[in-house]
Amino acid sequence: MELKEGDKVQLLIEQETALGFSVLINDEFEGLLYRNEIYRDVEEGMFIDGYIKKVREDGKIDLSLRPQGFRNVIDTDVEKVLQKLKDSKDGFLLLTDKSSPESIKFHLKMSKKAFKKAVGSLYKRKLIVLKEDRIELK
Repeated sequence: MELKEGDKVQLLIEQETALGFSVLINDEFEGLLYRNEIYRDVEEGMFIDGYIKKVREDGKIDLSLRPQGFRNVIDTDVEKVLQKLKDSKDGFLLLTDKSSPESIKFHLKMSKKAFKKAVGSLYKRKLIVLKEDRIELK
């Protein structure tokens, strides 16, 4: 079976390493899920869907838990931010582009970069209002 960048695969989390987690891909290949690609709780023995990020020349495979490609990722992130806004009692989130990466990761399980792209997309579509200390649903 030939794996290529962007393929959706089944991962078995095997062992935590200094860089992240070594994983078994589709019960056949070894790969590495880097710590900075993980925005949810994972533990050894867990099965999880993942995506091929890169097949390196040395045969090693880098993985992500997020779909690859700008359009796939931005749509997922936009939906996540929009849903969080809709679920909030007051229709706003106390997060901005000035919020810490740790705060964004804690509240939305995404990177600050992904958050800023999603918020930018929502703003351009006139679905949110940007305030100094929050984002609000229109």
